[in-house]
Amino acid sequence: MLLGDIVKVTPTSKVVGDLAQFMVSNKLTSEDVERLASELDFPDSVLDFFEGLMGTPYGGFPEPLRTNVITGKRRKLTRRPGLELEPFDLHAIKEDLVSRFGPSITECDIASYNMYPKVFENFKQMQDKYSDLSVLPTRFFLAAPKLDEEIDVEIEQGKTLIIKVQAIGDLSPATGQREVYFELNGEMRKVTVEDKTAAVETVTRPKADAHNPNEVGAPMAGVIVEVRVHSGVEVKKGDPLAVLSAMKMEMVISAPVSGKIGDVIVKDNDSVDAGDLLVKILKEDVETPKAE
Repeated sequence: MLLGDIVKVTPTSKVVGDLAQFMVSNKLTSEDVERLASELDFPDSVLDFFEGLMGTPYGGFPEPLRTNVITGKRRKLTRRPGLELEPFDLHAIKEDLVSRFGPSITECDIASYNMYPKVFENFKQMQDKYSDLSVLPTRFFLAAPKLDEEIDVEIEQGKTLIIKVQAIGDLSPATGQREVYFELNGEMRKVTVEDKTAAVETVTRPKADAHNPNEVGAPMAGVIVEVRVHSGVEVKKGDPLAVLSAMKMEMVISAPVSGKIGDVIVKDNDSVDAGDLLVKILKEDVETPKAE
């Protein structure tokens, strides 16, 4: 109802889901959203929608909600979004990708990168680390096999690897790794793997004072993708402070007040819970009037 008369299929279905999760995580009613729209840090997909990047819903955007949501954060498109795009230099993009990922870059890769640059980069980094995982059966891509369970992996036509896990060694407290013993086509092999579950470090972070606008907290649990400020820089109300990734959506956390950045509590790739303190903003100096 807040978003207007939209067709609830991709990508607008994601907007609906992201907004719903955002509201539930922050205990917001629809009335709260309308009342606080200019102050809330909405997920990027919601801002994209209200900007007009997904087109115009039947009957138009709900106002004044749209204006309040995007003012100071996004432009307001009034025509087809594609007309606003800058031309893509496909040759330059290909050269950049080849320089970073090697000469095997295809036209499909270029198209994937243009549409989803972060997803493509993460995919290539995983590919560089683990090789071609597309040959793995989906179940074993998502979860470890059981002991004595055989996996058939066809790495190319006519060449199949038969893998059977035989034993898992003890955790090394110093490295957070284990040795895994397995058969590969009948021959015993050993590999050292990181146990991400056992190596997780519990970090307790201070909470932001919800009644103090100079203490900026995480609106929901997630991972800090990027910190955009450092101590000592001046910010204005609405300036971006950090980017948070949560539940398959990203949101820019903006400054609720103007001032100078004091302490930056988090760094890139830190995990945070809802309400964790991210940044402290020092109050702007107020000049004392001089006596005549």
